[in-house]
Amino acid sequence: MARRAYSGYRRDAGKSLMHESQTISDRSAEARSSPASIETNKRLADTSRIRRSFLTLVGGALTFAALLLPGCGEEPAPKPGAETPAKPAEAAVPEEMQAAAQNLLGKETQVLVFGDLAKTGKQQFLAANVVPKTPKNDIPGTIVTRAVLAEETDGKWSELLHCDEYLKNAKGYLALTPIAAVAGWKVQYDQDPIKGIQLYFTPIKGPADPHVLPIGIAWNPATKRYQSLDLSYQHFLMEKPTLDTARSVLR
Repeated sequence: MARRAYSGYRRDAGKSLMHESQTISDRSAEARSSPASIETNKRLADTSRIRRSFLTLVGGALTFAALLLPGCGEEPAPKPGAETPAKPAEAAVPEEMQAAAQNLLGKETQVLVFGDLAKTGKQQFLAANVVPKTPKNDIPGTIVTRAVLAEETDGKWSELLHCDEYLKNAKGYLALTPIAAVAGWKVQYDQDPIKGIQLYFTPIKGPADPHVLPIGIAWNPATKRYQSLDLSYQHFLMEKPTLDTARSVLR
């Protein structure tokens, strides 16, 4: 009797559980079919689509940036066969000027610079017998044995400055010229757009002596000739007829 009662109770309990489960399912279906749930599900779907679109856009942007980064800050490679532009060639020395320089100093003469050097409107040139570079001659700069600065007047060339063992012009020896004969000179020059060329002659006696000061020479508009400058390279010094008096300014 007791076993029959227990069996009946179990069947009733099973029916009750089935009924409750069906009730929960019905309620879930009703909840899903309600207007509020439909709106919520729609918002969730829209949010999911926006998120997927955003991730796709970000991924594309990162891929594009990765393609660009390796080339940032790099100069474009030259095209195959492209040549570097050549520097403009220096103006050739006019034939008549080269001929005049050779007449003054011989065939082994090189025109170093030419043009309106003194800013007087007349053509001038500085030419020299240049000592070629050798293992024994490793002194920097242009080393010469003789030099001349000439000017053209009415188609004729005449010396304004002569350099051999001494420095001279038409009036005599330039001030600061060494008394002892000089075998070679180091020649340098600057060109001022207003004052014209300024020359520097450094006597060479055996190995280069860094303590030997260059002798500055420039065009003096007052005397209309090239003269040497004092040690400050600011004031002109007058020529002397003999070497002793030319050198006396340093005593």
